[in-house]
Amino acid sequence: MADSLVKAESPLLQQILADIKAAMKAHDTMTLEVLRTLHSDIKNVAINAQKEITDETVLDVLSKSIKQRNESIEMLRKGGREQNAQEEEKTLAVYQKYLPQQLTEEEVKALIAEIKAQVGAQGPKDMGKVMKELSPKAKGRFDGRRLSELVKEALA
Repeated sequence: MADSLVKAESPLLQQILADIKAAMKAHDTMTLEVLRTLHSDIKNVAINAQKEITDETVLDVLSKSIKQRNESIEMLRKGGREQNAQEEEKTLAVYQKYLPQQLTEEEVKALIAEIKAQVGAQGPKDMGKVMKELSPKAKGRFDGRRLSELVKEALA
C-alpha cells in the first residue's frame, strides 16, 4: 500500500529525482545529501497522510523545510556561528530551486485588494476571510509571515 502511494509521483518530484541522479554523476555530495533528505521527507509525508505524492505535497514539504532553514540561519547568526549559517544557506538555495516563481510585494498587494473587494472585507475582523482566499494563491510563492502583515496593513 505504501509503495503505491510513493509511486504516483508529481512532475516536481520527477525533477528532484532527476537532479539526484545528476548530483550522483557529478559527485556533488552536498546537493545529493540535501536532495535525498528532501525526497525522504516528501515520501514520509505522503506515507503518513496515506496520499499520493502531488506537486502540492512537494510544495508543502518544501515550504516547511525552507521555513525551518530560515529559522535555523537566524538562530545560528544570533549565536555567532556564521560558518554553520552559510551551510544552511547553501541548503536553502537548493530547496528554493524547486519553488514556483515568487510573487512580488506589489503583486501580493494587488491580490489582497482584489480579494478584499471580493469578500467585502471592512476591517481587521475580516482578516480570516481574506487569508482564507489569499493563502492558496500565495502558497509557496510568498512568505506567509509577510503575507499576514500585508493583510493586516490593508485592513487597518
